[in-house]
Amino acid sequence: MADHVGVVARDREAAPLPGKYNICYVNGFQTQPDERRFWKQSAARWRLVLKKAGKPVVDTDWGEWLLDIRTAAKRKRLTRIVGRWLDGCAAAGFQGVDLDNLDSFGRSRGLLRPAHAKAYARLLVARAHEAGLAVGQKNWVELGKAGRRIGFDFALAEECARYRECGGYTRVYGDQVLVVEYRRRDFRVACAEWGSLSVVRRDRALSPKGVRDWC
Repeated sequence: MADHVGVVARDREAAPLPGKYNICYVNGFQTQPDERRFWKQSAARWRLVLKKAGKPVVDTDWGEWLLDIRTAAKRKRLTRIVGRWLDGCAAAGFQGVDLDNLDSFGRSRGLLRPAHAKAYARLLVARAHEAGLAVGQKNWVELGKAGRRIGFDFALAEECARYRECGGYTRVYGDQVLVVEYRRRDFRVACAEWGSLSVVRRDRALSPKGVRDWC
């Protein structure tokens, strides 16, 4: 890793890197593909998986089940589960958290609404703050200033140079925006136009030996 890199994002099961600002990846709105047994082995947890016609609603790009955040009761129960993961991040030494798939409502086949995501995000952000973690808004540039009202401290923007969205994040979070690009040409644009931010180019699979470029 380049010496000038000061911020890293790692899975909650990984150890933070010494001397860096470490962001803990937590899939807060969907399930991890390798954790299906966890959600199915308990009837109570299985009821927290979003379903249509009795079958889980799937994010087909990643093979992840969406979580059912439609009611206050389910959001509260999910916050207890994710809250334990957040405590684990803090105990491991992470300083921040990436609550992924905030925008999962767009993949819910019409079952979830933005209001559900906002309500659930408020609970997760408050819980993360209790654990001593700063919280990043992952994508959903349309959230705008409501992100600050929810309590997000910074933003993680995937492909904001590609879709000309980086300014939408900086208007809310200033220079507290982490940019991730996957295409070389978009990475070059990000570095040229938004080089004052933290910009990285990765492969979509985020593989250990995959692409890693920094401005």
